[in-house]
Amino acid sequence: MRLLGITLLLAGAPAVAFATLAVTGWSYIGPALAGIAVSIAAAFAFAVVWSRDLDLLAGSVRRVASDEAVPEAGTAVLMDALGREIERLSRHLAARTAVLEQHRRADTLILERLPDPVIVLARDRGVQRANAAARAAFGDDIAAVLRHPGLRLAIERALSTHTAQTAEIGLRVPMPRDVYATVVPMDPPLADGGLALLVLSDRTRERVVERMRADFVANVSHELRTPLASLIGFIETLRGPAADDPPAQQRFLEIMAEQGARMNRLIDDLLSLSRIELTEHQTPAQPLDVAKLVSRMVAGFEPRLTERNLQLALRIEPDLPMVAGDSDQMAQVLQNLLDNAVKYGRDGGVLTVEAGIAPPGDRWPARRGVVIAVTDQGAGIPREHLPRLTERFYRVDKGRSRAVGGTGLGLAIVKHIVNRHRGQLLIESEVGQGTTVSIWLPVPQAAPVAKDGD
Repeated sequence: MRLLGITLLLAGAPAVAFATLAVTGWSYIGPALAGIAVSIAAAFAFAVVWSRDLDLLAGSVRRVASDEAVPEAGTAVLMDALGREIERLSRHLAARTAVLEQHRRADTLILERLPDPVIVLARDRGVQRANAAARAAFGDDIAAVLRHPGLRLAIERALSTHTAQTAEIGLRVPMPRDVYATVVPMDPPLADGGLALLVLSDRTRERVVERMRADFVANVSHELRTPLASLIGFIETLRGPAADDPPAQQRFLEIMAEQGARMNRLIDDLLSLSRIELTEHQTPAQPLDVAKLVSRMVAGFEPRLTERNLQLALRIEPDLPMVAGDSDQMAQVLQNLLDNAVKYGRDGGVLTVEAGIAPPGDRWPARRGVVIAVTDQGAGIPREHLPRLTERFYRVDKGRSRAVGGTGLGLAIVKHIVNRHRGQLLIESEVGQGTTVSIWLPVPQAAPVAKDGD
């Protein structure tokens, strides 16, 4: 229809003119009809070429719009110059698109490799995308982080004022940490529609150091004062009244050695606790064979069990899955739990150590996990003391704890290590029956099963 319309439009005027000449007698019928035929044929040929050129140029424009390649110039007959201009425009747009794509990839690469967690915020204040550091630090909890009231307020201020805003917030997911947040609005928005960049700098280590200094002044100085006072008093006695009393000297030197050993244990535990707190926000990723670790640690306590006349009941489920854990720190956890069970257990009683898959129920999280439990048959702990057992230097019986060499830091160390492993700690006790300390550790998805002999 388009071709017919163009032909009639072009041949209409000459054909009418030849017909008029024939009718009025100004021309013979034969030449007039021949003129009309030639006009129609010429108009049809022109219409064919014109329509073909229009189709070629329309196709070229569509390919330019869709970033496809454009045919070489010269195919259009009547619109050759316009075709070359479209081809030049296509090359220019292709080069510009390549540069923009290169910049987009560079932006994405830079964002991914930044050491601090960075989140690109969408128009709905949700997550447009997040870099590797953010995914590693918060995992599936990024949306929960963005719901923090202080952070939401900073985001709204930044987007309303178009200026960068900062906020210091305390996050509780996936674990407690102190974060310095910076919200930078993007005007105009990013290519993917992101309205702002959220940079989260972890300040947990600095805050831990500050708390450690305060704790040292408040607690450690008090704990060290007693053994230091004893040492100073015995030294003065040895230099004075007991200077010529060998039996007294021997007795006092033994006490001084005990006090010195107590101070040494206290300092070792403090250093250990400090190291753990500095890395508590970093989840371990190494695979850990719980069955092997429990067996190895229990074997190391056999001499002490014999000394206390304690019977061992060891129950380890077969084919326990691997967990993600720091073997040295988890060994320290079992060392502290077994040490407490031996110290406070009943002479001639039974010490039970169990390791198995966490049973379903409300006690443990719904996800798959492994539970390690250490049970003694000691005097037990009154219920009112249970919530405070993991506090630093908290003791149920201070005299007995110091007598058996306790520093008051063992369960605090256990708690922080379990927190670092994203696990849970449960202490259950009944007076006169004994105490059970249980640890739940999450099993990574598709975790391999530990085989005997591996």
